[in-house]
Amino acid sequence: MQSFLKQLLSGSSRHTGWLAAVVTVLIWSAFIVIARASSMHALLPLDITWARIMGASIILLPWCWWSVHRQRSTGVVTGSFGGFSPLPWRLTVLTGFFGGFGYAVLAYSGFFFAPAAHGSVLLPGSLPLWTSLLAVYILGERLHGYRLLSLAMILGGDLLVGGSSLLHAFEGGTVWIGDLMFIVASISWSAYSVLSRRYQLQPLQATMAITCFAFFSFVPLYMVLCASGVLSTHLLSAPWTEILWHALFQGGGSVVLSGASYMLMIHAYGPVRSTMITSLVPGLSALGAVLLLREPLSWQVMLGLSLVTLGIVFGVQAVRPSSSRVTA
Repeated sequence: MQSFLKQLLSGSSRHTGWLAAVVTVLIWSAFIVIARASSMHALLPLDITWARIMGASIILLPWCWWSVHRQRSTGVVTGSFGGFSPLPWRLTVLTGFFGGFGYAVLAYSGFFFAPAAHGSVLLPGSLPLWTSLLAVYILGERLHGYRLLSLAMILGGDLLVGGSSLLHAFEGGTVWIGDLMFIVASISWSAYSVLSRRYQLQPLQATMAITCFAFFSFVPLYMVLCASGVLSTHLLSAPWTEILWHALFQGGGSVVLSGASYMLMIHAYGPVRSTMITSLVPGLSALGAVLLLREPLSWQVMLGLSLVTLGIVFGVQAVRPSSSRVTA
């Protein structure tokens, strides 16, 4: 069992790419649906962020510390942050800021200002655009005609799935703040994806590093701000079962499991193709909201799903093997 897990995490399994894609899409879709439902419960967005980071840290940080110190005992100089990150300081801060701290804080805070339907479109739906642009700049990839067409189809489908509410996002109030947070969170995750590909980071190591940075940056800062009265928190008054649920799903599922599966998918398909696969998330999360939250299924959703599917087909076919290589 241990050898199979090691083989799977190293990306050597024949079917790792497909398995990683399925796990990532399912967990990300569930994340959107649960985020919509969580607005009716006790915890605040940053409380959920805290539960997410703590849940992941309890699982990953002891494991990483043991692994790093075992390597150091053999004379290998590795790790940082006292052995709680397997990567050097610079890479831990760089990937941790974009993939851990920045994404979680912006994404959950966005749900406080804007409807969850906006997050369903602007978080995963914008990934192909931002990842493609960053891949051009950082990895030296090129966008061809079919790739551009696929991105246009995916983004058009994502906008249709979002419905007419996005058209009124900037008409006043605070909705535009949440939408802006969702967009910046999407850019942050795209930057993490491309940087991980650029430095050829291993899936488990990258997930440990971003968890380490989030734990040592967000957790103490949040505790200080809450204790000083700058921020409000419901952690002391919310049911412990709700906190435990978010620690398990948001931390164990969204960070540990989907974090590793997403990195495996990047190693298998590259960052651009991976984000095209995850463009299924807005449509699937919308269908999940219909089935679980009783939200109506409109013609925009059906047409949007069709456009996203066609865009993914065009995008996968348009990617050439040489385009996924890392440039020096």
